[in-house]
Amino acid sequence: MSISTNDLKNKSRCTGSCAVYWLPLVTLGKPVAGRGVRKSFLGRTRRHDGTVQVTYAGHPLYRFFNDSQPGQTNGERYNGKWYVIGANGKKR
Repeated sequence: MSISTNDLKNKSRCTGSCAVYWLPLVTLGKPVAGRGVRKSFLGRTRRHDGTVQVTYAGHPLYRFFNDSQPGQTNGERYNGKWYVIGANGKKR
């Protein structure tokens, strides 16, 4: 999963064409922690369109549209604003 340095804590600034390339991780319920994920870091925030986006350590989460396999990071460091998030809640 990726994060943007443009976002605010628990607030996504990625809308419009940004959200076409950086797909927000949305949920209908409470997010569930997978392997290596700190349950206490998981949260949710409401987006401008009313959908609910998953957050990790206060960072809204995204998937780059061009990543098709687990572990791919094709958008890493894109425009100096997009980073993979580590299990510690910080950009890698």
